Amino acid sequence: MSELRIEQRIAERQDALSPQERRAAATLVDHLDDLATYRAAELADLAGVSKATMSRLFRSLGYADFDEVRAHLRALREAGEPRRLDGPPDLGAHAEAEGELVRRALAQPRLDDAVALVADAARVTVLGWRSGYPVALHLRQQLAHARGDVRLAPAPGQVLGEEIADLTAGDVAVVLGFRRRPAGFGALLAAVHDTGATVLLVADRTASMHAHHADLWLECPVETRLAFDSYAGAMSLVGVLADGVLSHLGAPARRRAAAISATYARLGEVE
Repeated sequence: MSELRIEQRIAERQDALSPQERRAAATLVDHLDDLATYRAAELADLAGVSKATMSRLFRSLGYADFDEVRAHLRALREAGEPRRLDGPPDLGAHAEAEGELVRRALAQPRLDDAVALVADAARVTVLGWRSGYPVALHLRQQLAHARGDVRLAPAPGQVLGEEIADLTAGDVAVVLGFRRRPAGFGALLAAVHDTGATVLLVADRTASMHAHHADLWLECPVETRLAFDSYAGAMSLVGVLADGVLSHLGAPARRRAAAISATYARLGEVE
C-alpha cells in the first residue's frame, strides 16, 4: 500500500469508509494539487467533518498522520510530478507516457461485460462534460455505426433534466467523468442512476467516491508526468468498446455500417 498514490488508496478503501470518511476523502481528492498547503484542521473544516474523522481517514489510508501525507505528496513531486514543465517538450517522454496510459486504460477485467451491456441495451445515451465531452462524442459516433438509437447528451448549451427524463430500465447510460468534472457531478450521476437505466461509468480514479452510483466502472487513467492530463487512454478505451459492440452484434451491425457508408457515398458527404 505504501507505493500507492493517495487517490489510489482512497479508491481501494472506498467501500470500507464511513459516510463521514467518504466526505473527508472527497475533499482530499478535490485538493490534491494544493493539499500540502493546508493543515489537517483546515481540511476537516472544508469537508465539514471533525478533526478526529480526518485523523481516522489518514490512518485508514495507511498514513500515521497528515505530516506523512504531506511527505508522500512531496515525494511524488520529487519523483517527476511538477505542476509545470520547463524547456521544450521531451517527445520521447511524451510518447512513453501516452503509451503507458493506453496500456493501463485497456487493462479492463470487465470490458466484455461493458460491451455486452452497450450492445444489448434498448437505447444508449452517452453523457460527457468538459474533458469528457470529446471522448463521449467520439464514442457516440463509433457506436452509431454498430447499432441504432445512440444519443449524445447533454446537447450544447443544454442541461441534463430534459436529456434523461425518458431514460428507463433496459437503457444504458455511458457517463464520461474525468477529473475537474463539473460541480455536482455526483448528483448528476445519481439522477441518471435513479431513472432505472444501467449506468456505465468511464472515469479516472478521482471519481471513486461516485462509483456507487454506477453499475459498472471502467477506470481510465489520465494523469501523466507531463504538464497536462492525457486522454489517449480514454480514446483508445472507447474505441475498443465500440469495436467490441460491433463484433458482439455481428452481421446486423456490419450491414448497418455498410448502409451508412453507402449513404455517405450517395449524398457525397465524405471524401
